[in-house]
Amino acid sequence: MSSIMTSRQAAELDLALERCGWTAKDVKDLSSGDKLEKVLLFVRKLAKIKIIKPIINCSAQPFIPGGWSIHPEDQLPNRITTKDFEFNPKNFSLYLSDKQKQGAIGGNQLKEELKNQKVLTANVLDYLLEHPELIPEEWKGKAIFFWGTIYRNSDGFLSVRYLFWDGDGWRWLCRWLDNDWLDYNPAVCVGV
Repeated sequence: MSSIMTSRQAAELDLALERCGWTAKDVKDLSSGDKLEKVLLFVRKLAKIKIIKPIINCSAQPFIPGGWSIHPEDQLPNRITTKDFEFNPKNFSLYLSDKQKQGAIGGNQLKEELKNQKVLTANVLDYLLEHPELIPEEWKGKAIFFWGTIYRNSDGFLSVRYLFWDGDGWRWLCRWLDNDWLDYNPAVCVGV
């Protein structure tokens, strides 16, 4: 049986996939089932591709770890609580206070500074954990905080969840507001 591609065509395809951001996992997923048949229909102009925008319900209750709670009085006023929030990293920025850039800032003090920022809720963090392919590559090496949801544990201590890359995948942890935030602990905000 002869190959349908020359080695040169295979190399061109490999370079094109890399240029467009494909990963080995993406290629493996595409190769499973009948997905390539559907792609072929598109290539032959017998089908159209509909882009699905990642929409997140930021007005819903986010994941709440056992024994924790969310209280309205703890929340920042400008958090994004839109029902149909479209995730688009081009519209986000990673906010660092001047004190973080110079060393560290306490969490409670940073919370005060963030009152004027449009911060993302933990709904976005939870969505990204389900869709890690959407997480910007430049977020690796940082702890990305979602200040739009502030949790309270059973002892009354406040914390914020964050997203981080552990070398094998994306995970979440939290930091108590009584701790310091450093220059690799940005808050993800809309705009700025």
